[in-house]
Amino acid sequence: MGDLAHKRIFIVEDNIENRIVYQMIFMREGTICEFERLGPQAISRLKNFQPVDLIILDLMLAGGISGYDIFDEIRRHPEFNSIPIVAVSSSDASEAIPKTQRKGFSGYISKPIDQVHFASQINRILRGEAVWDSG
Repeated sequence: MGDLAHKRIFIVEDNIENRIVYQMIFMREGTICEFERLGPQAISRLKNFQPVDLIILDLMLAGGISGYDIFDEIRRHPEFNSIPIVAVSSSDASEAIPKTQRKGFSGYISKPIDQVHFASQINRILRGEAVWDSG
């Protein structure tokens, strides 16, 4: 078990392959994960998964909803205001990083994620460090 053992991470990701990668990494770390595939159910699923240590948002989701939309909706709920939110995306990092920083995300990690370093990047964010990885 790693530094992320028993941490509770909520992930909004619509791509099944990416979900499998997250699951493999976090299972190895002993992390408890909950996944939401599409945006509309995110808040109710998030409320049912509390307590939450960290939220990971894909920025480009199917159905016309973006990770930015989900971020805004999460932040409308005071009980989630202190939870770090990280964008993990294949968006153009030169545009996405400044936008996520302005919005108040706690970090940005480019896809494809580096499976060797991903757990330590997430752990750093949980410790309050800034991680802005452009790949």
